[in-house]
Amino acid sequence: MPEGHTLHALARDLDSAFAGSTPRVTSPQGRFAEGAALLDGHGVLRVEAHGKHLLMAFDHELYLNVHLGLIGSFSVTRFARPLPRQAWDDVPRTGQVRLRLVNETHLADLRGPTLCAVITAQEAATVRGRLGPDPLQPDADPAPAWERIRRSRRAIAELLMDQSIIAGVGNVYRCEVLFRLRLNPFTAGTEVKPASWQAVWDDLVALMPLGVASGRIITVPADVEAARAELAATGRIGAGPRASSVYKRAGQPCPVCGSRIRTQLLAGRSLFWCGRCQRRR
Repeated sequence: MPEGHTLHALARDLDSAFAGSTPRVTSPQGRFAEGAALLDGHGVLRVEAHGKHLLMAFDHELYLNVHLGLIGSFSVTRFARPLPRQAWDDVPRTGQVRLRLVNETHLADLRGPTLCAVITAQEAATVRGRLGPDPLQPDADPAPAWERIRRSRRAIAELLMDQSIIAGVGNVYRCEVLFRLRLNPFTAGTEVKPASWQAVWDDLVALMPLGVASGRIITVPADVEAARAELAATGRIGAGPRASSVYKRAGQPCPVCGSRIRTQLLAGRSLFWCGRCQRRR
């Protein structure tokens, strides 16, 4: 499932392509025909992400709310040359397109989302209110997340996956950040030290923007340093393979101590950790 950095990058691209324009909105597949008709002819004001939810604001206080789920994709393509309005309905498509947006310069096709709905501004506020703080939002306050964590008997590795506590963190970030900080993933929230929670939050705030800039999750210390240096020098992060310290490395040696990486199903996803390194509570 795409994690929060993917949705923030998508919101950035959609905002750049459609904010300030009045796109043609259709449902080639037909499953979102009524919703598309409600949005067609309305101007796009802005596009933002909160955790794994995409919120596209249209005028007249309408919002498009998208959650990609496990298999969804939302592609954004720039035309080689401006496309006249009379040709907007003639752009060929591939596969089952739930939602299509077209303006003079860009095409965006949504396929296979878990959620695609037209909602009101009040309902959009309710969606945000159900979610925890998002480490990718500069004004995010981690205090509400800490209040819920410190009162919970659930394991910290489970709490990090709860979108009502922290928005946007998925399985890769939870495994890698807990390993980076040497935290025992099975520590109950009530036993987590305030300094440990702050370290988790700070690491997410530092790492997830690298994911937005690069399009991939970067958590291995050497890769993090290289990515930061490249971003500072060039304003971008080039393509590269996704590496991990523990994620999907069950049975392989820990990069720090050499013991075997363990795995166990937790909160519906496979947790990966090092039993020797991750003893800190």
